[in-house]
Amino acid sequence: MDAAGTHVFDILAETFAREEVGTFFALLGDANMNFATRLAERGSRMIAVRHEHCAVAAAMAYARKSGEVGVATVTCGPGLTQLMTALPAAVRAGLPLVVFAGEAPLKSAWYNQEIDQAPLVTATGAAYRPLHHVPRMPAAIRDAFLDARRERRPIVLGVPFDLQAQPWSGPPDLPASSREIAPRLSPMPPHPDDVARAAAAIAAAGKVIVMAGLGAAAAAAGPACRTLAERCDGLLATTLPARGLFHDDPFSLGVAGGFSSAIAWECFGEADLVVAVGGSLARHNSEGGALWPKARVLQIDIEPRTLSQGRIAADLHLRADAALGVEAVIAALPPRPAAWRSTGLAARIRTEPADPHPFAPEPDVLDPRDAVAALEAHLPAHWQMVNSSGHCSYFFAQMPSRPYEKFLTIREFGAIGNGISFAMGVAAARPDETVVMFDGDGSLLMHVQELETIRRHGLNILIVVFNDGAYGSEIHKLRAEGISDRGAVFGRTDLAAVARGFGLAGERVTDLAALPRLIEDFAREGGAAVFDIPVSDKVMSPVMRRAHPAKERS
Repeated sequence: MDAAGTHVFDILAETFAREEVGTFFALLGDANMNFATRLAERGSRMIAVRHEHCAVAAAMAYARKSGEVGVATVTCGPGLTQLMTALPAAVRAGLPLVVFAGEAPLKSAWYNQEIDQAPLVTATGAAYRPLHHVPRMPAAIRDAFLDARRERRPIVLGVPFDLQAQPWSGPPDLPASSREIAPRLSPMPPHPDDVARAAAAIAAAGKVIVMAGLGAAAAAAGPACRTLAERCDGLLATTLPARGLFHDDPFSLGVAGGFSSAIAWECFGEADLVVAVGGSLARHNSEGGALWPKARVLQIDIEPRTLSQGRIAADLHLRADAALGVEAVIAALPPRPAAWRSTGLAARIRTEPADPHPFAPEPDVLDPRDAVAALEAHLPAHWQMVNSSGHCSYFFAQMPSRPYEKFLTIREFGAIGNGISFAMGVAAARPDETVVMFDGDGSLLMHVQELETIRRHGLNILIVVFNDGAYGSEIHKLRAEGISDRGAVFGRTDLAAVARGFGLAGERVTDLAALPRLIEDFAREGGAAVFDIPVSDKVMSPVMRRAHPAKERS
């Protein structure tokens, strides 16, 4: 490479470009603006957001949806401190990211934005790499991409911006990219002894549920899981992040965990063996063990574990690639006649509501369960769906016809305010598709400024907001405790008008009969829009009812 007139930031951008960074998310400042500009000039699409948190959150969804390393860049000091919610969320979701964060200039005795960035980042579970030796910087960037993929977590790079501005004096040739040197590993087959033990456990079980996680989806193990369930007269389920993997199977119970339907709770309560395929067995996945109180757990995973999030999560283990492990068990397992898999049970799964609990209708607001049923019926099947966090996310998860490939959920850290960023990440990863984002009013208002980002970048996103005028989880918890909910109630903001103020279309939907026309109009016109749906603040999700039953009043 001809280094004449070349600065360090040019080489850093070229190194990122060699990692085939097609899209990155940015908010520019002194410590990253030259690098980001040069990276965009090399063909990477820069989506410039309005808040640093949103840059990393959007990169999270981009990584999940694209299968690539997500890339974001922020400036030093306050730019980096804004990431303290997004980074642990990415760590817990196991998402590979590289974040170019910049650092204060080394030459300055004092700089107002200087802060010791490493402890903040490492406290989140992410890795921090200070890049202070110029000749080593390209290799360090390459290594960050390698480690992000291998460790499945964010790697944050701190590069002092005075070093970035220096003329390049390092080696004339850049190192090989991470793609060129990454190991090419074949799927891990199971050991025959482990297969025999697993098959014996399944054969001895009375009622079996095969539950698939993200590892099963990544290994394309869905068909094998279906065959295993059929072979052992079992039912199917998924973890929340893998929801929809068996969306068209009549014996799929849907999500296993806090978001399980009533029929799923019933069936898991009857099971005596759960075969967990490619899942981490997180606490919410089993509701802390309450979902399957009498079942043993057989885990099929490349990294099986006994303990997960403070509890014994699995009793039996088969170490293997999800697809190869399940296929080997199928081969060792004699077929069982259908008994649990009856036409009557299939009919119940198909027709019974996820939450049959009665709530009295209220004037001028909608039952969120009715609104979700209407959205499920009328939103096109090929549109990309994005679910956010918060109380409303339970209701939006009850859309059983949507396949895994079309529905994204990231909520391992339990933070609201991420939905709009996740939608931008999915829209960037799927630029030719329409994205629908489901959110609550409190969550959307946390980063409502990104409506301008959506308009400016021409992202095709429909935002559907359940507007209960409050932080939904908090009002239900406070009411259950018999404490005033005043601090969690903020009134029903006219979000349709807010959207129009940002240059998007905005509709307030008070009659579900209008949804087909509104959706048809949006599909025809494209662009971006907000559907503001006023919902009852009295309809409490079963997740909340179980966790916060109303206290007895004397």
